[in-house]
Amino acid sequence: GLESVDWVVPFSEQTPERLICHVIPNVLVKGGDYRPEEIAGGKCVIENGGKVEVLGFIEGCSTSNVIEAIRHGVESSQTE
Repeated sequence: GLESVDWVVPFSEQTPERLICHVIPNVLVKGGDYRPEEIAGGKCVIENGGKVEVLGFIEGCSTSNVIEAIRHGVESSQTE
């Protein structure tokens, strides 16, 4: 785990906005090329005194790429 992460919460809606507005975290962090006001739940966080931080975008580094690499690794190890 990461010492700086308090919770990781799965959600089934299209966006986590309803969950974020219910929890109202002190800090909401999103990676990529976003503005804080564009991030789902960001407005709720800011209106309640929290901060919305956007991490810098790293070309070629994405959750989708990580998932594909893991799947490929699992598939490779199962065929060996």
